[in-house]
Amino acid sequence: MKLGEVIGGRYELEELVGSGGMSSVYRAHDRMLERKVALKILHSRLGEDDEYIERFRREARAVAQLAHPNIVTVIDRGDDEGRQFIVFEYIDGKTLKEVVDAGGPLPVDEVLRLGGGIASGLAFAHGRGIVHRDVKPQNVLLNGDGRAKVTDFGIARSLDVERGVTETGTVLGTSNYIAPEQASGQQVDDRSDVYSLGVVLYELLTGEVPFPGESFVAVAMKHIHEPPPSVLARRPDAPPRLAGLVDAMLEKDHTLRPSMDEVVAELEAMQHGAVGGDDTMVLRRPLPRTRRRRSRWPLLVAVLGLLVIAGAVAGVLLNDQPGGTTAAAPPRLGIEAVSAVDPKGDGEHDSEVPNATDGDVETYWRTSEYRFPGGGFGKAGVGITLETNRPPAAVVVQSDTPGFTADLRSGNTVLAPAQTVGTATTFTLPSGTDATSFVLWITNRGANPAVHVNEVTAR
Repeated sequence: MKLGEVIGGRYELEELVGSGGMSSVYRAHDRMLERKVALKILHSRLGEDDEYIERFRREARAVAQLAHPNIVTVIDRGDDEGRQFIVFEYIDGKTLKEVVDAGGPLPVDEVLRLGGGIASGLAFAHGRGIVHRDVKPQNVLLNGDGRAKVTDFGIARSLDVERGVTETGTVLGTSNYIAPEQASGQQVDDRSDVYSLGVVLYELLTGEVPFPGESFVAVAMKHIHEPPPSVLARRPDAPPRLAGLVDAMLEKDHTLRPSMDEVVAELEAMQHGAVGGDDTMVLRRPLPRTRRRRSRWPLLVAVLGLLVIAGAVAGVLLNDQPGGTTAAAPPRLGIEAVSAVDPKGDGEHDSEVPNATDGDVETYWRTSEYRFPGGGFGKAGVGITLETNRPPAAVVVQSDTPGFTADLRSGNTVLAPAQTVGTATTFTLPSGTDATSFVLWITNRGANPAVHVNEVTAR
């Protein structure tokens, strides 16, 4: 695209203001109505991909339903010689991310005001069946009055599960703000947006995200498994009630999080002066207590006591063996990636195979790059051979290229059926399986030109 070019017969491109993996955003002049607008144009390389075109159109349809002061308004949508575009109101201001990066933690009253506006816009969207799925400070614009306006519903989905638009196995979103269920490739709902907004509030209060990391997978695994650090440990002057709300929003189990309407009500109550730790909560259920550092001595004493008991029990059990002999413990379950599998013998980065079981999630084995339509390989599939030292109950695959389809087989027998692989996906083996050699067989790469297998573990 060139500056000065006119799109749709009326929108003259003036300045590139942002670009992402799916589209670019320009400030443009609307020649018909003589005003500034924001023009979002799908990248030309995606213009022939029906999936991306539909996602782009879905964004326009979704946001067109959302007339709310805290959501950027859609003005128009069109197709200019195959170039898909959406026209939004133009917000002449910074993103919330730029504000935090420039000034660090925000004053509490500003966190309440901005957080309340964002939550209000998202609650409105949820009430109309739309989940944003990529809530982050980069997607919040501040207008001239300092009002927060949520934008970029590019991966928004309907809450209507029966229409198949909240399918599992697809991991979209930004890892620093992604909900655990979304990082796992599971079905998302409105509480997934609540989690992401909880991360945003955490960042506004502390100046940093709760789970920093070097890669998508590393950060996503923290969201899935690690408890978030305490707000109060990093921002001691934060109101306990606000810290408690953030804790509730960051619950791993989405069913334990408050709804977005409850978040709005709680933030509004605190904006009106009820920010103390003992004030009555607006939520229908109590918030969890904010985490405080506990003394390690009781835990150490308990652990030592358990060790003494365990030793005594072990002694009894050992003495019960025939002839007083010690029962041999089963070997520790181990797994090793030994070779790539390619039906046509073209090679699939064989030298990288050991990366799949090296214990480092940052490294990976990768397939070659393919450009066949529909995510195919131009052959039956490709795979990687795995060997264990004893039969496992399950095999867990971690990947930073989620969305591909794979099964787990031994010889010609499929032991774990095909599923769409997310950031961390478990292949459960049938009870009684005695196999110790497997192939992770990949039949479709999804939207990925190449598939990465970062780490495989057995259990």
